[in-house]
Amino acid sequence: MATYDDISEHTPDLDGTGLRIALVVGRFNQDIGDGLLSACTAELRKLGVASSDIEIVTVPGALEIPLALQKLAGTGHFDAMVALGAVIRGDTYHFEVVSNESADGVMTVQLDTGVPIANGILTTDSDDRAEARMHEKGTDCARVAVEMANLMQAIDEEQ
Repeated sequence: MATYDDISEHTPDLDGTGLRIALVVGRFNQDIGDGLLSACTAELRKLGVASSDIEIVTVPGALEIPLALQKLAGTGHFDAMVALGAVIRGDTYHFEVVSNESADGVMTVQLDTGVPIANGILTTDSDDRAEARMHEKGTDCARVAVEMANLMQAIDEEQ
């Protein structure tokens, strides 16, 4: 990466100390959701987020995640949020609808509220692929949530 001595640059900050993070987990494909949640919470703690500053909300499935995120964002209590769940391809077009609409909903909430959201809703062709990805994705989402919360705070402080 190039160095820009004369230009202000934000570097990634993965210190979760004092951050409040909400996790919304879809219960459909619950084993995958549980694996994502376990990896995410373990990484949040490793990054310094206190257990008392993590709130977990469960919803029936991926399509319900954006509404719960929107409601949580509206409270003003959270620095970042994480969407966790799994949509696994079946024999119908429903996979595409749920995958696309849940992703669009998560992005809309993030942009409308200004609260960063790490999207950990896996969309895979099989249970095996979801299981293979759940630990890494849950961990990545924790890191994204902390980094983006810190970036938003740093930008706000510059104003």
